Amino acid sequence: MPTTQTLMAAKAAGLGALPEWDLSDLYPTMDGPEFKADLARAESACRSFAEQHRGTLAGVAGRADGGEALFAVVRAYEEIEDLLGRLMSFAGLVYSGETTDPKRAKFYGDAQERLTSASSDLLFFTLELNRIDDALLDGLMAKAPLSHYRPWLEDIRRDKPHQLDDRLEQLFHEKSVTGRGAWNRLFDETIASLRFQVRGEDLAIEPTLNKLQDPDGAVRKDAAEALARTFKGGLRTFALITNTLAKDKEISDRWRGFEDVSDSRHLANRVEREVVEALVSAVQEAYPRLSHRYYALKARWFGRDALDYWDRNAPLPTVEQRTIPWGEARDTVLEAYAAFSPRMADIARRFFDERWIDAPVRPGKAPGAFAHPTVPSAHPYVLVNYQGKPRDVMTLAHELGHGVHQVMAAPNGALMAPTPLTLAETASVFGEMLTFRRLLDGTRDPVQRKAMLAAKVEDMINTVVRQIAFYSFERKVHLERRNGELTADAISDLWMSVQAESLGPSIRLGPGYETFWTYIPHFVHSPFYVYAYAFGDCLVNSLYGVYEGASEGFVDRYFALLSAGGTKHYGELLQPFGLDARDPAFWQIGLGMIERLIGELEALEAA
Repeated sequence: MPTTQTLMAAKAAGLGALPEWDLSDLYPTMDGPEFKADLARAESACRSFAEQHRGTLAGVAGRADGGEALFAVVRAYEEIEDLLGRLMSFAGLVYSGETTDPKRAKFYGDAQERLTSASSDLLFFTLELNRIDDALLDGLMAKAPLSHYRPWLEDIRRDKPHQLDDRLEQLFHEKSVTGRGAWNRLFDETIASLRFQVRGEDLAIEPTLNKLQDPDGAVRKDAAEALARTFKGGLRTFALITNTLAKDKEISDRWRGFEDVSDSRHLANRVEREVVEALVSAVQEAYPRLSHRYYALKARWFGRDALDYWDRNAPLPTVEQRTIPWGEARDTVLEAYAAFSPRMADIARRFFDERWIDAPVRPGKAPGAFAHPTVPSAHPYVLVNYQGKPRDVMTLAHELGHGVHQVMAAPNGALMAPTPLTLAETASVFGEMLTFRRLLDGTRDPVQRKAMLAAKVEDMINTVVRQIAFYSFERKVHLERRNGELTADAISDLWMSVQAESLGPSIRLGPGYETFWTYIPHFVHSPFYVYAYAFGDCLVNSLYGVYEGASEGFVDRYFALLSAGGTKHYGELLQPFGLDARDPAFWQIGLGMIERLIGELEALEAA
């Protein structure tokens, strides 16, 4: 249940009662017998699986009943993966709730070590599957029961050219705890422990970032300067983390034979390099028509030639800003979902009714927002840091879209429920769009309508333009790192170059902003993840256009896409909508929607 302190803080802020998640559907407590017993059971299951099946798979596949026998082995592997996922999900969620708590940090670290060690016994399995003769495996996968796992087995095959021998794979896997995993944890705990002095307040990162949306420009400036001061104080640490992880990735890529710094991400996303390059080129070419054009318009609204960087996401002048209580945010999202499909709203409602959401801002809590799928035998959980801003409502809609997607994909099982990042942002961005359109359609006041349109355009620019700029920054960092370690100043210079290019001349990137690369978690946790946001936004814009043009039968096709999880390639899933991401014109459809909204804002200004 929410703590008294959390309830009092939420009430004082006018937010109402904010829910804290109930993790007991996974395990009752950190130190209870249930978690300990399952951890021991998982370790035993991994050892037994290896003892029973290592070195046997080719022989199993060659038997007269090879398809049935191999199916049984894969099924057993999937059950172990579900158990491992349940344990690690619980440890990660407990840790996310308060990353600065030593007890939670130790619990998370110990669980990660033991599970990494246990799962090393399973590494042989996918490697050995890929050594089975292709023609033999094709024949077995062509019919039941092994045909059920065909999508997963074919996905594994795509990794085959980059596999190492079993002992090297085990070494990479086990050293991840003291390598990449340790640096990820250092970043998380460092960010969570930072404090920012703003007008006498000692704030964590989330409430400080929130002040960049304050109606008072002086408050925004003070918050930006506080962020810059604290980030600058931690530059050595953040530069070391960035350098180490970039080198770690270079070593891994070199051993695995990846040509380009982004290729391992593209493979994991099951997307072709040329498709991503087409997206990136389309967005970069559209900078003048999108971000440059919009920020010039916003600067005029503020009566300036250019906006300081702390005013980029500022609310519009003379537009009343109010705090949106949690209950109103909940109803807004659920009503928008229900107007599209009652089934969609019913799934989303469970997150509220069954306490699958953690909403309050707390010291030490992980910043930002996420939806964690956990495992198919359980259910997803959503984390937000809700502070009553309109963007917080959109964030809630976004993460619940993920949650709905994860619930619908779960019946595919632990091996095939996960969705590649190319489609992972589809339901989340679509959920945002549904919520925005419902709010906009119900708004008659021209001033409020202008504010809503502007907020949506800014969100889309942040999702498309800003994320592609992030991707460009990452590429520059990883490519430059191959020539030697980068100083903090060098990383900051790369950051400023892509920001200036993407935001345009109407955003003044003053002193201090050069440090703002330091707090972006995706650079640390998931290199090159960020283009998935732009991919998803442009894709959803195209999907929404199909929905508006011919809504009959759309819901069924859309749910089929979500329910597929990782069982189909994105190209196959888009075919029923008449969309092809390999067509260069595809990206212009999504970018065109942003242009039209900017055009509507310009028309309102001229009216």
